[in-house]
Amino acid sequence: MTQAALTHPPVAPAAEAPAPAPRRLPPWLFRYADWLGPIAVAVFAGLLRFWNLGYPNAFVFDETYYPKDAWSLLQQGYEGTWPDHANTDILAVPQSIPLSSAPEFVAHPPLGKWVMALGEQMFGLHPFGWRFVTALLGTVTVLMLARIGRRLFGSTLIGCTAALLLSVDGLQLVMSRVGLLDGIQMFFVLAAFGALLIDRDHARARLAAAGGTDGDTVRLGWRPWRIAAGVLLGAACAVKWNGAPILAAFGILTVLWDQSGRRGAGARRPWLSMLRRDAGPALLAMVGSAALVYVGSWGGWLAGGANGDGGYDRHWADGRAGLSPDSFLGIPLPQLPMSWVPAPLRSLWHYHSQMYDFNTGLSTPHTYQSNPFAWLVDGRPVSMYWEQVPQGQRGCTASGGCASQILGLGTPFLWWAACFALAYLLWRWFFRRDWRSGAVLCAVAGIYLPWFRYQERTIFSFYMVVLVPFLCLAVAQMLGAILGPPGCSRERRRYGAIGAGLIVFAIVGCFAFFYPLYTAEVIPMSSWQDRMWFTSWI
Repeated sequence: MTQAALTHPPVAPAAEAPAPAPRRLPPWLFRYADWLGPIAVAVFAGLLRFWNLGYPNAFVFDETYYPKDAWSLLQQGYEGTWPDHANTDILAVPQSIPLSSAPEFVAHPPLGKWVMALGEQMFGLHPFGWRFVTALLGTVTVLMLARIGRRLFGSTLIGCTAALLLSVDGLQLVMSRVGLLDGIQMFFVLAAFGALLIDRDHARARLAAAGGTDGDTVRLGWRPWRIAAGVLLGAACAVKWNGAPILAAFGILTVLWDQSGRRGAGARRPWLSMLRRDAGPALLAMVGSAALVYVGSWGGWLAGGANGDGGYDRHWADGRAGLSPDSFLGIPLPQLPMSWVPAPLRSLWHYHSQMYDFNTGLSTPHTYQSNPFAWLVDGRPVSMYWEQVPQGQRGCTASGGCASQILGLGTPFLWWAACFALAYLLWRWFFRRDWRSGAVLCAVAGIYLPWFRYQERTIFSFYMVVLVPFLCLAVAQMLGAILGPPGCSRERRRYGAIGAGLIVFAIVGCFAFFYPLYTAEVIPMSSWQDRMWFTSWI
């Protein structure tokens, strides 16, 4: 035995330390995940939409109309006229606002401009002011979509995926950062869809609470969420008239849900029961409330503005007993004495006939007009702002100069994926009778298909921003199917997660690539050319 062994007896090996227990996420994270996820995506979307919102310091595309109309409504209660140099005066330092009290003919109802005026009231007649509310509503729309997707599909993950896709859609980003009306209408339409989903769930809960009662006799009673949907769709119509076919489509959708619910509750004649008990109240709740909101949006014009005497053609009916025109919406109208109708309402009818003639007869060629057949595939995006920047100015170091552009281009990979998703939803709805697919397709039909009636009219692809949330719902549903149904094997779910994740990653990467064209970032001309994938985009 060695000396070391005698003086230093052997030491027993130390016991292995127990493996650390896996960290568990705090319980509150799971408890509030259905809100924390949507809020996180909405915060991300808000950062994209509010970042440098006042840039460019210019009137972008149709901003030359709506922000000035909004300011006029705020000051006078009706749309006044502006001189040709008004844009220059408004952007000048010091600012001059050459608003005239003379009334101006406008082609769209006033509510969208009243909404825009809220931002101008807070921040003034400046680009940030007239874009503030559209950016806010664009952000809230992302939050709403996450919650709507969760309710529609019963999955927070799918709802947040739809919201993430919306947050990285180029067209929705652009329309949230400019003072145009379509982004405001998008908010009202999606909110109405969400209200109808809540109403559907509440109606089914009442049918279930009736127990074994025959589904033919159950009365569903007071339905505030259906009324809310009517109010929101009336607001959509009061922003732009293309809200009317959406109102019709959603009205049909909600009574079909009633028929299905009654059939599930044991109704022997669900169609007859729906027609007897649900169709009339639905018509009153949705069309009636929408009509009240629409007429109410004209309150400033009906009152004659701040001075009681303004508004285009406000006094047309004074001294007249009948109505004009001889027809409206293609329907012949008899010229009957209508003196019992208040003169302002007869003047409003006349004004609407002029608006209808203008909106349906507008055929002046425009460089960026397009056919609805090309909209879903990003065939002809609208260039809303363009500036060529010489080398040495505004940070441009490229020898060939730089470009600064705002292009109303939907994120290409997202929109192309949506084409496949809509085909998948058609299959799900037709062969599997999937009501969720039918709901999304109903929105697509009400928003998109009516535009095919006006192929000869001057129309633009950015009208599709109202449809984008529903395209995102369609893609999210398809991604959920790729991920795999509940109960599938672990291996199936793993491969599905890889496939769905790659699609989302590609869409986000595509958005990042085109981001400079959504925010008027100054980029080398060669980089701009790299992003012009098709000649129709130029």
